[in-house]
Amino acid sequence: MRPTPQPVALRSVTLGDGRPAVCVPLVGRTAAALEATAVELAALPRGVVDVVELRLDYLTAVADHDRVREAVAAVRRSLRDDVPLLATFRTKQEGGERDITPDAYGALLDAVVALDPAERPDAVDVEMYTQPDVREHLVDAAHGAGLRVVMSSHDFTATPPRAEIVSRLVEQQENGADVVKLAAMPTSPADVLTLLAATDDFRSGPGLVPAVTMSMGPLGAVSRLAGETVGSCLTFGAVGATSAPGQLDARALGAALDLLHGA
Repeated sequence: MRPTPQPVALRSVTLGDGRPAVCVPLVGRTAAALEATAVELAALPRGVVDVVELRLDYLTAVADHDRVREAVAAVRRSLRDDVPLLATFRTKQEGGERDITPDAYGALLDAVVALDPAERPDAVDVEMYTQPDVREHLVDAAHGAGLRVVMSSHDFTATPPRAEIVSRLVEQQENGADVVKLAAMPTSPADVLTLLAATDDFRSGPGLVPAVTMSMGPLGAVSRLAGETVGSCLTFGAVGATSAPGQLDARALGAALDLLHGA
């Protein structure tokens, strides 16, 4: 008998069980700007902001690890205690704001993972296509500190074939991901259906951990609403600035998900 996929708990949020959580990205350039936005998010209800993603690649002082740690700690202090924080440095080749060497990428996330428990995030994003030894070290370091790992892959030019999407998600799972993630750009409606079908293939087949998938841009917006149907546990919505093409307003997204759930 195939093992049952296990949900992942992040503070008061459970990924992989029930309504998809709404994750709101923070893309401020300074600790002060991030803190101000985090205070605004703290006033919004669950269902609009379930998880917050701090995009470290937007920080002006990202090369200064002390300033990065200060920014992470400031955001954590400003959020409600029940809202989990995901720390992400999205590299340029994966659609992020800046280039970084694998060693520098690993050192930056190491500095974040090493924060005091009250200041650190609840999870870190680790890109599956970073240097293998860096990826392995970051997974081990995060787990050693009690953090969850969201392993990710992004394709901003096309949508991989259905079997390739499943293969990437399985590889992430095998490399220690607590949550697997893949985002791809569609060039046709068929691409959106491919991503949705591949997500279902993973969750109904080899998937043992929660999955997050999305089809980007306006063409893929339906995947941000209908992901639960095929097993996607998290969707990204914006409060102000967006961090990826096709992100919907978090308030409207939360209302739509409530409507789908009969709320």
